[in-house]
Amino acid sequence: MDDELFQKRLLDLIEEIKRFPETKRESIEMLTGEIGKKYEDLRNSLSILQDTLDSLRLNVRYLFFDLEATKKENTALRKKLEEQGNNK
Repeated sequence: MDDELFQKRLLDLIEEIKRFPETKRESIEMLTGEIGKKYEDLRNSLSILQDTLDSLRLNVRYLFFDLEATKKENTALRKKLEEQGNNK
């Protein structure tokens, strides 16, 4: 559910609640306010999670790049050592 749809449904719910008797309305209005806050908290947490995953993906790519470079360096050094060993 996107933000606009959620906000619209929450506002529709609040309008429906206004028709309830006042004794029940107060507690339900409080709950709808909490739902709105929890939704915002959830959106913020999701945003942080997405940023963290993006960072993790970048770090993994860097590690793979570094691993490949290390393998190439290792191969080159082994070849150089073999050449030096054969030249003796």
